[in-house]
Amino acid sequence: MRLPRSAAGWTIAVFGLLALVLGLVGLIRPEALLRLLGFEVIAAAERASGDYTRTYMAASSMAAVNMGVYYLVAAHTEWRAFFRFTVIFRLVTFSVFSIVVLTGSAPGKFFGVALWEGLGAVATGVGLWLDARRGRVAPTSPATGAVRSPTDAGH
Repeated sequence: MRLPRSAAGWTIAVFGLLALVLGLVGLIRPEALLRLLGFEVIAAAERASGDYTRTYMAASSMAAVNMGVYYLVAAHTEWRAFFRFTVIFRLVTFSVFSIVVLTGSAPGKFFGVALWEGLGAVATGVGLWLDARRGRVAPTSPATGAVRSPTDAGH
């Protein structure tokens, strides 16, 4: 896999790698990820009947692994439309996660996840702006990685 060719691509690659790694941690050691996020870890023997925390951790961790791969592919192909899309939805995620903490539905330490999403969105937005000021990075096809002409990219 080649290194990103733009500032925005680097922000996407870093987020993708971290999502992939943390997703794997959640699959292999869900208790470690719960602690990292500020949640109380309850021993399996002490869990109430119908407590599906581990099931949810497996599902969300697998989603993080998949998301990490998506982001890495987007960084590899310089998929600029994806970069822009993530700015918007990571800001939405920042808002939702912040509300969850502010309403007491999640521990205060979970705000770190909201902050990570918000700062990541801003970093990618700034990267897109910087890249635009420096001159466009040649977009590539998400499917093949082949460099496309500006007219193919809708520019």
